[in-house]
Amino acid sequence: MLTNDEALQIFKDSGALLEGHFLLASGYHSGVYLEKFQVLQFPHYVERLCKEIAERFAADEVQVVVGPTTGGVLLAYEVAKNLGVRGIFAERGDDGKGRVLRRGFEIREGENVLLVDDILTTGGSIRDTMEVIEGYQGNLVGIGVLADRSGGTIDFGVPLEALLSLNVEKFAPDDLPDWLAKIPLTERGSTNHLKQ
Repeated sequence: MLTNDEALQIFKDSGALLEGHFLLASGYHSGVYLEKFQVLQFPHYVERLCKEIAERFAADEVQVVVGPTTGGVLLAYEVAKNLGVRGIFAERGDDGKGRVLRRGFEIREGENVLLVDDILTTGGSIRDTMEVIEGYQGNLVGIGVLADRSGGTIDFGVPLEALLSLNVEKFAPDDLPDWLAKIPLTERGSTNHLKQ
C-alpha cells in the first residue's frame, strides 16, 4: 500500500507541491498549492496512483468509474482500466454550474459507481458529481482522490480514500494572516495564467 509519505514524495518529485501565496479557485487564499497537472503529466505517476486507488476499492464490485473534468478524465480512465470497468467523466453544465454527463455516457440504475478526483479542497466538484450519480440512481460505493487538502475534515457519507492527506489552512480574502499577506499573490489554475 502506498503511504502518505510516498504520495507526498511523488508530489514533491513532480514539482506539484508549491509554497507561496495562492488564490484558490474557491476564492480562499493559501500558503500551499498542489498543482495536480505537474503530477498528471507523468504517465508512470498516474499509473501508480490510479492503481493504488483501484486496489483500495477492489472489493467494492465497482461497475463504472466517474470523475469530474478535467483531471478526473485521466483518473477515471486509468482507475477503470485497473478495475476492468468503464471510465466516464462529468462535465460542467451549460450554465457553467453543476455537472452533467454528455457524449452518450450514462450510469445505469443501481450500478456501483466509484467517483475519483484529483485534489479535494472544499468538495464542490465531488458534490456536483455525486448529484449526477444520484440523478441516474447509481450506487456510489466510494470516493478516491489523489490528495485531500482538508486533512480529512469533509464527510461525504461514503468511504473516502485519499492517497495524500494534508491539513492545509485556507483563509478568506479579508482574514489573511500577516505572514501570508506579505507574500505576493500568485493565481494558479486552468482559468488563470500564472500571475504574480
